[in-house]
Amino acid sequence: MSLEFFAQYQLEIITILILFLLLILYFLLKKRPQKKETILEIKPAVVDEYEVESDDTKKFQKDVYDTPLEKKVTQEEKTLKSDEEPIEIEKEVKKENVEIQNTSKEQDILTSSGVQELQTQQAFSSHFKKQMVPPHQKIKKEDFSKFSGKRILLAEDNIINQKVILGLLSGSGIDVVIANDGQEALNILENDINFMLVLMDAHMPNIDGFEATRIIRKNPKYDHIVVVALSGDTASDDIKKMKDAGMSETLEKPLKMDALYDILYAYNTQNSIENESTTQKTALPTLETKKGLEICGNDKEFYKDILKEFIQDYGNSDESLNILIKEQKFNEADRLLLDIVGVCANIGAQKMHNIAITAKEMLKTKNKNLTAILSSYKDGLTQTLQSINQYIKEN
Repeated sequence: MSLEFFAQYQLEIITILILFLLLILYFLLKKRPQKKETILEIKPAVVDEYEVESDDTKKFQKDVYDTPLEKKVTQEEKTLKSDEEPIEIEKEVKKENVEIQNTSKEQDILTSSGVQELQTQQAFSSHFKKQMVPPHQKIKKEDFSKFSGKRILLAEDNIINQKVILGLLSGSGIDVVIANDGQEALNILENDINFMLVLMDAHMPNIDGFEATRIIRKNPKYDHIVVVALSGDTASDDIKKMKDAGMSETLEKPLKMDALYDILYAYNTQNSIENESTTQKTALPTLETKKGLEICGNDKEFYKDILKEFIQDYGNSDESLNILIKEQKFNEADRLLLDIVGVCANIGAQKMHNIAITAKEMLKTKNKNLTAILSSYKDGLTQTLQSINQYIKEN
């Protein structure tokens, strides 16, 4: 009967036996001791505890950051034969990381030093007191006599350019000293620092204008001397390079008479107003009384009343403008200047009218030379008030 049962369920019995054998084999394989591999793990110096890395992220990091240093560790890792070798590799990795950090620190120190030097040189672009240049007619050679007694150091290697500037300033009373290169200019300054400014050619032999300017700007003895670049390079990058070297202004070659006059006027701030006002009354801004009287219907008394109202309403406008600019209320300052423009046109104070227009334009630029605006406005207002008082007294 058992044989009949076996014959009837032969296939099922064989299947059960096979499953039983497979089950035994599975447990045997599972209990077999596994060979442990030594894995060298290089952990990052800083771990972001909020960062959860996915498998795709790890694969991306492996592809991107698989540097030669890590490849070297991977190759040596495969040949490890003892527990001491991973320690040696880890020491080597730390040593190389320390060397990289030291190199980076040295570069940071050099970079920081370079930035500080550049900032010091650039600071001199706005270090000097500068006054606003009022509108003027085409400049003539004799106009340079205004700066009689001033001294200029001309650093220029081209003889023709030297003769042009010497000829332009001849008879003006300006003392021009010639240096044929940057080194010669530095030698002159070592023995003589009594110069208003240096006209510095950018490209010269021995020491060029850039290096000579850097040396000048590092020496506190020359803090009173303005360095003005002479160059035919007019691209924005070239001008930036000159500014970075410490050159306060740039004059384009061939030299233009008006441009040189404007530079001399802008930086001739020492005793300029006092000298003009004490030497002769004609140096005061003239009041175009004929034009003012015409606007007032040729009524002298009415014109005098308008002038007195100007003194009352705008006599202290320089102080008001100073406060508005310091508080950065530029819109209100612009409105005040607009009033001055209109009023001065009506009373015939044309020069003050032009000063106010120029101040408005400077106020709207990104690089506001606020000191120049206030200085020029105050001087112009003072002279205008003197002219008005003189007219009222004489009439």
